[in-house]
Amino acid sequence: MKTTFQVQNLKCGGCANTISNKLSGIKEIKDVIVEKDSSSVSFDHQSADDASLVKETLRNLGYPTIDDENSIVDKAKSYVSCASGKMAR
Repeated sequence: MKTTFQVQNLKCGGCANTISNKLSGIKEIKDVIVEKDSSSVSFDHQSADDASLVKETLRNLGYPTIDDENSIVDKAKSYVSCASGKMAR
């Protein structure tokens, strides 16, 4: 199955790099595509549990989906995730 999530706090290539690297490391997730211009994350998976795991991982990185609350803690996490992504390039 192909799923796309619209996420918050996705602002640059560093953010996209972090998201792509973290999600690509999940065993059941394939073909991760992060579009910073549309703030979307697309991926292939086998089950609804896999999609839920991606959503949870995104939130833990500071990129909650648009239907979730975007707290100050999420925003702070996204800055750290972004910086990590920029350094990993």
